[in-house]
Amino acid sequence: MSKVITLRLSQDEYKKISAAADIERRPISNFITTRVLTDIEDSYYADSIEMSQIKSDKRLLDRIRAGHNDAKKRKGKFVE
Repeated sequence: MSKVITLRLSQDEYKKISAAADIERRPISNFITTRVLTDIEDSYYADSIEMSQIKSDKRLLDRIRAGHNDAKKRKGKFVE
């Protein structure tokens, strides 16, 4: 189910976003959604090359598993 949000933009921001959406021949809402989701994918998740590097590092995987097990046991302290 779609959700409707309100987004407050300055006149300059609106013009830039509208122009970019026009170039790509897409509605502004689709342009914003696509750009935000792409940014989330790029920023928060490891790409396939990075993931293969992580999976090939045995020492790192051992440390991740140890940390995961410690967290499940609530062992350790939260550090800010």
